[in-house]
Amino acid sequence: MAYKFVDNYRERGARKKLVEHLASRGITDKRVLNAIGKVPRHFFFDETFWNQAYKDIAFPIGDGQTISQPYTVAYQSELLHISKGDKVLEIGTGSGYQTCILMELGAEVYTIERQESIYRHTLKVLPGMGYKANFFFGDGSMGIASHAPYHKIIVTAGAPFVPEILLKQLKIGGILVIPVGDERSQTMVTVIRISETEYEKFELDTFRFVPLVGDQAW
Repeated sequence: MAYKFVDNYRERGARKKLVEHLASRGITDKRVLNAIGKVPRHFFFDETFWNQAYKDIAFPIGDGQTISQPYTVAYQSELLHISKGDKVLEIGTGSGYQTCILMELGAEVYTIERQESIYRHTLKVLPGMGYKANFFFGDGSMGIASHAPYHKIIVTAGAPFVPEILLKQLKIGGILVIPVGDERSQTMVTVIRISETEYEKFELDTFRFVPLVGDQAW
């Protein structure tokens, strides 16, 4: 991974083209597009692979994990409808790219990662970029109950079902975005908490994520 934080006209131009591409694919939230245009995605790549950073593809980051495809990041971010100051729980810190996008949208982010090497790496890299999230190491499928409730919860790995424990950590009126399915493909699911006991569920498009591993997952 890169530690030389260099962002010149070439990278900024590549981000602008990526934003245009995402808009052409149906991302309409201007705030999300602006966030994609600000976060230097190449910082999450080894310099050898900087030419891959602004392609609309997922890319391996080690330990069987990937940095998510920009379209997927934008898609999930758009579904969250983040307002400035929202308290957001992110399940699966990974590279930290999605974390940065959430923070650019004005969220206060609580993010949890179960892979220790990735957790420790991201814990160093994001503050160096100027992004100060609340980092946690552990089983994300259980959420972080000690800091609940949250306005929004985003899960960045494929789950076999919607964990009840995550639903209980939502504020009333809060939104959970989670990919649900088998290990080959998942349907993006949005759940809105209507009351203490009621939830409204929407099933959307199909994606492919790495599996969510933990007590309430695979």
